[in-house]
Amino acid sequence: MPTQSEPLLLGVDGGGTKCRARLSAASGKTLAEAVAGPANIRFGLQTSFAAVFQAGAECLQRAGLSGRDLPRVVACFALAGASEPTYRAMAERHHHPYGHAVVRTDAQAACIGAHAGRDGAIIIVGTGSIGWGEFGGRHVRIGGWGPAVSDEGSGAWLGREAVRRVLWAHDGRIAWSEFLTTLFAKFKSDPHAIVRWSSRASPRGWAVLAPLVVDFATRGDPVAIELIQMGAGHIDALARRLVSTGGARLAIMGGLAKSMEPWLANETRCHLVRPAGDALDGALRLAAAAAGLVFRAEPAPSNAER
Repeated sequence: MPTQSEPLLLGVDGGGTKCRARLSAASGKTLAEAVAGPANIRFGLQTSFAAVFQAGAECLQRAGLSGRDLPRVVACFALAGASEPTYRAMAERHHHPYGHAVVRTDAQAACIGAHAGRDGAIIIVGTGSIGWGEFGGRHVRIGGWGPAVSDEGSGAWLGREAVRRVLWAHDGRIAWSEFLTTLFAKFKSDPHAIVRWSSRASPRGWAVLAPLVVDFATRGDPVAIELIQMGAGHIDALARRLVSTGGARLAIMGGLAKSMEPWLANETRCHLVRPAGDALDGALRLAAAAAGLVFRAEPAPSNAER
């Protein structure tokens, strides 16, 4: 247990599907972890920070600490959506209970964590998608402009493209496949149910359909394979651009990373390295830097909630 005079470091990885937090002592020893709901600030600042603060409070409670320890906490909120200047400025102005806090993008934190603070690049393939590089203090961002106009190859993109093809098959524009009939059945084979659902579906809702695409692609379904190949092609395009900017060391991260990796082109795979850490590791490094500390991570406890 850290002494009452030592700073506490809180790293937060707020994504479109969930928010993870890790509390660490200044020494780098992990004290606690917690998980809360989605925290993409594009889709509601209040909702996002409610998840952030819930996860942070649970970390303190699990570490045996209390509200009296909040002034000692130096936090880094690594949030999806914070790559947009307006949203980031709003997040930076948002009241928080900690002694000090900085706001960064989840992509930057993931890149720093993946390469343990060294230069390198990443592609996150989760609910959304984005490419990010850190090169001697220079940031490179490719894609990740949001599901309405970008995020190709992501879970939300796969889900939307899959549902689009269900409607194409219903209209007789393409042939049915086992994958399409299975997906259509989830909507009781009613195209109007799809329209009603899609009008209110969140990126997370679309992304929930992505594992079905992956599953049927591994079974050899032609439509699912086409979608996975298209998605992998978009990831390859992000990789080519990152490599051209100096990202010779490239890590693929996110909930769909393992599923998508076998479908990537050889020219992408030859640059891949195993991530040294994740966005929580990166967020803690950024929190430590904000506290004027050199961060040396220690393993998280085996019973930490992930």
